[in-house]
Amino acid sequence: MTEPMTEHYDVLVVGAGPAGLAAAQAAATHGARVGLLDAQAQAGGQVWRHDVRRATPRAARRALAALENVQVLARHSVVAAASHSLLVETPDGARQLRYGSLVLATGARELLLPFPGWTLPGVTGAGGLQALVKQGWPIAGKRVMVAGSGPLLLAAAATLRAHGAHVLGIYEQATASAVRAFAWRLRRWPARAVQAAGLRARLAGVPYYFGTFVRAAHGEQTLGSIEVEGPRGVRRIDCDQLAVGYGLVPNVELAGLLGCELEHAGAHPCVRVDSLLHTSVPGIHAAGELCGIGGLAAARIEGSIAGHAAAGAHRIAAALLPHRTRERRFAALLAQHFALDPRLHALATPQTLICRCEDVTLAALDGFGNARDARLATRCGMGACQGRICGTALAELGRFPRSGSRPPLFPARLATLAVAEAESFLPDNYRGNRT
Repeated sequence: MTEPMTEHYDVLVVGAGPAGLAAAQAAATHGARVGLLDAQAQAGGQVWRHDVRRATPRAARRALAALENVQVLARHSVVAAASHSLLVETPDGARQLRYGSLVLATGARELLLPFPGWTLPGVTGAGGLQALVKQGWPIAGKRVMVAGSGPLLLAAAATLRAHGAHVLGIYEQATASAVRAFAWRLRRWPARAVQAAGLRARLAGVPYYFGTFVRAAHGEQTLGSIEVEGPRGVRRIDCDQLAVGYGLVPNVELAGLLGCELEHAGAHPCVRVDSLLHTSVPGIHAAGELCGIGGLAAARIEGSIAGHAAAGAHRIAAALLPHRTRERRFAALLAQHFALDPRLHALATPQTLICRCEDVTLAALDGFGNARDARLATRCGMGACQGRICGTALAELGRFPRSGSRPPLFPARLATLAVAEAESFLPDNYRGNRT
């Protein structure tokens, strides 16, 4: 077995979304050797994902243009971690990246909640369908329903419509009074209010329903219709595609693997940080959604703070704290006004598939007191997504809290796992000479 290529960076940033881009740029201004890695082929993250048909947003172009003296490591997936070192997989094989300081900007993923029919072809996450369409997924002419919770539904619907979808409606589970209260409070964030108004203008003619959610999806081989429940009762609507998402949850798996302390503000953990975004592990910082869902502006500010702090420029980092406080207030406003209706937690029936990777139903998980026992007996969470979908959903439903992370963080080639074992990236009980 050949030795993996090893490189060293003064500051290594994981995640090339808005927070990671800001962190890398900030650290580089102090003369540090900075590496910025991401699993995707192009920087930008989910928010600024490259669109094959439309121009990159101006803010994204500026952020990418500001990346001077930063080595961008695209298509690098973190598989395992050790002290001051990450093992990554690339199209060319495994690499070992060592660092002086590490900034985690791993972002968030959609919260998907199970309901009858949610595994039918044609049912996706709202952000997931948005990402697919940006990459060229054919959506023109299809009848699409967008449902779930939060302002991201508007962004997803606007993208779908711009690519030719016939958006039949947007179904927001929060009540009309809650959304109106949120809109009124937006006057304190004028830029956000203008952004929201712009999205609604792009969606002119698309009905926007409140206090309404999808109860079930129906179809034989693919989606044919959905049931929605709202203030006027239950109705059934024909459609070709359903995009549904109930907000975001932080991607804490790498942070947990590195030993960073996590905290729970609800069902889903985030990384505990101090005012300058140091985690509990010396030399490791966290920024953006990893510290709690906060949105684009908070992610960019926190990325800058973390990047400056990782390069040792604590005074410059501290000067940005008032901006962070303001943006985190907005995040709290979102959480307050778009809290999930408890009825969403009761939609899944005993026969509803929870783990789609391993075909595990909700009834199959009855009687288990913790996630480990359920996993060993049913293989729930042991498929390709490594529990990122079903584990998060079960935590939201109050079944099992999300458990700790173990390598590999993502499916990896056998050659990469061999390197991980040889270089002591795997725990003892993964070793080939152990039982």
